[in-house]
Formats: sequence, C-alpha cells, structure tokens
Amino acid sequence: MISLYRPGTGLLHRTPVLAKLGGLALIALVLSFAPIGVVASLIVLLVVAALYPIGELPLRALVDAWWRLRWLILVLGGALWAFTSWPVAVVNTGRVVALLLLADLVTRTTRMGDLLDALRRILRPLRRVGMDPEAVAMTLSLTMAMIPVIASLAAQVRDAQRARGMRLGPRAALPLLVLTMKHADEVGDALVARGIAR
Repeated sequence: MISLYRPGTGLLHRTPVLAKLGGLALIALVLSFAPIGVVASLIVLLVVAALYPIGELPLRALVDAWWRLRWLILVLGGALWAFTSWPVAVVNTGRVVALLLLADLVTRTTRMGDLLDALRRILRPLRRVGMDPEAVAMTLSLTMAMIPVIASLAAQVRDAQRARGMRLGPRAALPLLVLTMKHADEVGDALVARGIAR
C-alpha cells in the first residue's frame, strides 16, 4: 500500500498513535463547535503549519499539502463568500483546511501498520454488535492508501495528455477511471492471494 508516511524521530513520530487520533478527534470537535473569528482562524492555521517543522517534516511537505487543497479552498471559500460573507468564508474554510492539514500530519508521521493496529483497538467494541473490526480497519486503511494512488494516477493521465498535445478536460476522467479500476483489481487479487479477502 502506498502511504504518505515519512520516517523520522521527531516529536510527532514518537507520539503514540492513539494519542494522535484522539487529539485529531478532539481538535475536530473544538474547531467545529467553538465560536472563532477571522483572526483566531488564521492563528489556528499558523499553529498547524508550525507543527510540520516540529514533526521534522520538510517545508516541501507543507507546500504540497496546501497545493493539494487549492481547489477545495477556492471552491468552498468562493461559495461561502458568495452566499454568506467573507468573514464566514475565511473562518469555515480555515476550519476545514486546518483539520485536513492535521490529518495529513497524522498520516505522514504514522506507519500504516501502526494506524491499522490502532483502528483495530478502537473498533474492537463493534464486535458486540456483529461487526468485524478487522474488516472495518482494513477498509479504512485501504481507503486512506488509495488517496495518494489516485492522485498519482491523475498526474500520469495529465502528463500523458499534455505529451499528446491534448487539452485537459472532462475526457481525462475516463482513462483515470480505467486506471483506478485496474489498480483496484490488482489490490483485490493481492488480498485474495494472501487469504485476506475472498
């Protein structure tokens, strides 16, 4: 599985996985319900950005994270600005971006195996209601692993179209869909071969 994990020995790398996930959940609750203004929202974004060097991640990782969020920022921020006001747009877009950057930090400083083990422990009580925590944890980890894969496939399609002198447009969706389905089949075959799925 492709992961965003970057090896390191920084504070965030040494923090237990359950503490990181719990902190992420707690911050998500606070940011969702706490009444904050424009200045507080910008301060939150600066604090989250400062966690990248604290986690001994290169500046390039932070730049990449912001670049991947550019369309979300433009679409969400623009829609909120158009239908509400610019302070509401800044605050609410800032909340979403801060949470996504924190999630990016968790995935960059946590091995996929450790994350999977933590998810199994968290989901263990679901066994009482007939759910398989192993299957749920595997599904969540595969979903997370697919995000960078699809981004990589989209970049391949874009590069191939540019090399052929084609304009980027909706037609790019078809080859991306074909490549994504092919990759999903390969992952499914690998899981079956290892006896994880049927």
